[in-house]
Amino acid sequence: MSAAPGWLRGDSPGLTLTRRSLALILLCLLLLPLADLRIVTADPWAELARMALGFVRPSFLSLENPLHAIALTVSVALWGTFIGALLGFPLALIFHRSRLVRAFCAFVRAIHELFWALLFLQVFGLSAVTALAALAIPYAGIFAKVYAEILELTPRAPAAALPAGVDRLSRFLYAELPLVWDRLASYTRYRFECAMRASVLLGFVGLPTLGFYLESAFREGRFGEAGALLWIFYGLIATLHWWGHRRLLPWLLIAALFWLGPWPDVDGGLLWRFVSHDLWPAPLLAGDLAGMGPWLAAIPDLLPAIGNTLLLALMGTVGSLLLALLLWPLASRHFGRPWQRAGGKLLLIVLRSTPELMLAFIFLLMLGPSMLPAWLALALHNGALIAFLVARHADGLTTGMAGLPASGRYAYELLPRLYPNLLALLCYRAEVILRETALLGMLGVATLGFYIDSSFEYLMFDVAFFLLLITAALNIAVDAISRRFRPREVPLDDPCSR
Repeated sequence: MSAAPGWLRGDSPGLTLTRRSLALILLCLLLLPLADLRIVTADPWAELARMALGFVRPSFLSLENPLHAIALTVSVALWGTFIGALLGFPLALIFHRSRLVRAFCAFVRAIHELFWALLFLQVFGLSAVTALAALAIPYAGIFAKVYAEILELTPRAPAAALPAGVDRLSRFLYAELPLVWDRLASYTRYRFECAMRASVLLGFVGLPTLGFYLESAFREGRFGEAGALLWIFYGLIATLHWWGHRRLLPWLLIAALFWLGPWPDVDGGLLWRFVSHDLWPAPLLAGDLAGMGPWLAAIPDLLPAIGNTLLLALMGTVGSLLLALLLWPLASRHFGRPWQRAGGKLLLIVLRSTPELMLAFIFLLMLGPSMLPAWLALALHNGALIAFLVARHADGLTTGMAGLPASGRYAYELLPRLYPNLLALLCYRAEVILRETALLGMLGVATLGFYIDSSFEYLMFDVAFFLLLITAALNIAVDAISRRFRPREVPLDDPCSR
């Protein structure tokens, strides 16, 4: 007589997802001892109390002319998104027909906006060109991919019903584009919200957006001013659907041009030297392939940096999964009272609206330099974002088991229906988490970003560019793995999931 199958054996979709999730968590637990999770500061709770007091009692009157920082933040985000969409849409039309285009888009979107800013900073300085290029180039790759996915789902029947003599452009403009226009516009609005966060982050490399003043206020202990700047940013995000209405966009684009200066004077010779000479290893330019060995050996701690990047990304992914499972009921109509759900939604909005780098910087001031601040930042931001989307999905479901307590309704009725979508969202976020993991090295965590930032600081542009290529390759590999890992039967129609 054969033994009964174990509780994880079988080919059902639920068991498959359970095995995948447990394998991911188990791998993280096995590797967790390798992570540096020390708390270096002596009294982190006192620092947290001071930050919380500044957040609860913001000092708006202490801010010196924040309007310029606000206007520059919005202007960079607006024009960066607009240029990225203009560049990405033509690429989307040939995305599935050209492997070269797909590879190019994968490469440019795999490098974080702040790393692009560090690269362009060497040529264009602290200027509008640096800010716009840092957003527009990766966003072009993102727009191309997502627009192509949306266009691929266009119903073919209206175009097929047109007369045989109608040219391809007319078919596209009149029978295909109108059917997907709302989804394209919806994703573009979401990408603009992402650009607002990225524009704030550009302040960390010296561009005078809100992030520049936020970093200065936190670093100098002026937590009242930092709280005021954070509330201003949250207000901008919360009211985006009002001031960012499509009817106002043409006027906003025109007005933003007056805030984007200064425009740099670029020496063409220096630009060509930077692109053709400074970014490439000297042995490679000399044709000395044997000399590349010593050049690579001179890069300090390359393999540990790659290992730390992947480990922190894995920890951030598992942390996001666990926090999303805990947080989504806070904002769902199936749990709690209205005032409790309002508080839960506010918490999720604050966490998902605050960039990971900003969260990590705050935790760094509290806990000291280690992987712990970076891990908390990645898990809180991405977990809150996934929880927000899952709660919105849950609100569209109808429960049928009367009399169940809240725990039973969560475990037996809602979670089995929501978990495939939750895991798919997590897999879509895996590439983003890895990009942010590399970036958090700028705060002192020994990931690839730490050595990229140091290489730029010491003008070792060839080493910085090589490490950027390594970062891009890791992102492309993780994206491919996550696509195989995620549930294929789950459609993700929400543009925020990209």
